[in-house]
Amino acid sequence: MALVIFDLDGTLVDSRLDLANSTNEVLESYGAPALPVDRIVPMIGEGAKMLVARALAASGARPDLHEALDRFREIYGRRLVEHTRPYEGIADVVRDAASRATLAVLTNKPLAPTRRLLETFALEPFVREVLGGDSPFPRKPAPDSTRHLMQMAGETAMTTLFVGDSMIDVETARNAGVPVCVARYGFGHLRGEMVLAGDEIVAMTPADVGRAIDAWLRSRT
Repeated sequence: MALVIFDLDGTLVDSRLDLANSTNEVLESYGAPALPVDRIVPMIGEGAKMLVARALAASGARPDLHEALDRFREIYGRRLVEHTRPYEGIADVVRDAASRATLAVLTNKPLAPTRRLLETFALEPFVREVLGGDSPFPRKPAPDSTRHLMQMAGETAMTTLFVGDSMIDVETARNAGVPVCVARYGFGHLRGEMVLAGDEIVAMTPADVGRAIDAWLRSRT
């Protein structure tokens, strides 16, 4: 068998607008000005606490961070699927991959909203394991969660593929010693420069991810 680990935001779902709108609602609740969406998107990817802290700093607001984080979680819980949708064609990619490999989702988003998104978009039945940023393991790009998922699936670095859209995902795969497919259609490139080594699989569309997984699986046999 084999293991394919997917990132969530920017890889399976486009969640930019709901995350940005929730962040701005938090800022406005403290009397701070809203930030443009394209300023908030680069703040995404290292968990809700980091997103809120960065947005507060950028807006000049100085409330208690823990209170602001609780407020963000409540607001984002309400707005979770206002605009968020799976990328076109990604459900077919997941469904096809699940017929030939064990699938997992590894994200820095907390587990509860991650599961809600997977359930809402009927992706959960295809995913064996889900780990969020509030798991007992260090967040990506630390390799601990990836290694735990490999152990749970009975796979090794040679039989595991990581699919993600950001440099954090690339570094996670490198740190765990597994190959990576970079989803360039996502918004990870907006978080900073992608420094690639040249041995990564690059996918410009979800369909390319499907083809990359297919080619990688065939190369395992």
